[in-house]
Amino acid sequence: MSGAGGDFRHVTLGDVDSTNLECLERARQGDNGNLWITANRQLKGRGRRGRGWVSEPGNLYASLLMIDPAPLAALASLPLAVGVAVQRAISQVLPQGGERATIKWPNDVLLGGKKIAGILLESETLPDGRQAVVIGCGIDVSHAPDEAMYPVTTLRAAGSSVSPEELFDRLYQAMGEELARWDQGRGIASVRQAWLGAAEGIGKPISVNLPDSTLTGTFREIDASGCLVLVDNDNKIQTVAAGDVFFGRP
Repeated sequence: MSGAGGDFRHVTLGDVDSTNLECLERARQGDNGNLWITANRQLKGRGRRGRGWVSEPGNLYASLLMIDPAPLAALASLPLAVGVAVQRAISQVLPQGGERATIKWPNDVLLGGKKIAGILLESETLPDGRQAVVIGCGIDVSHAPDEAMYPVTTLRAAGSSVSPEELFDRLYQAMGEELARWDQGRGIASVRQAWLGAAEGIGKPISVNLPDSTLTGTFREIDASGCLVLVDNDNKIQTVAAGDVFFGRP
């Protein structure tokens, strides 16, 4: 994959609506991708399902624009590589002997069971037929937003003195390495093993909130496409493509 080894451009901005939106707008204007955009603050940060996201200065707001990064069928597994990269970058700046960073399916990183990072992948087919894919990463360095659904924390609270700029350098490197390992989906087996090794809650009880129901059972694994595999209370295997996970029994 072109650029997967770290051959990326990087643009630093001040206030933006969101780094993801900035990437998509540049893609529409003809940017060829392999472009990182970081910002001091997001005025209209977004999470999954359109949820708002408080984006004050002092945290890391970064998005990577890629154009045609893989065949469409392989893109479903891209979030696994991204999660591993973000977890690795955070792990590298934590004090020794402290809490361990883990990946929460489908798109968060936790520290001591509390959310410290969110990931938002978006894609768009451009007028010329190219596929723009944007990887958005928000990591709480100094400030934790109000998050009603989950407990939250920051790197500062964990005893890390890293700056957003230093953390981005780690993320830049880790993302390049994990995208190279992913290799347009061809390396998904290795990425999946790394994801499972850093996952939160494997083998433990969970509930998954779906749009119209809630599943409960045991978190068994993730499959090759990144779907969560759950053994429900009737001992039936359920595969979930999207949902909100909560640990423990309801």
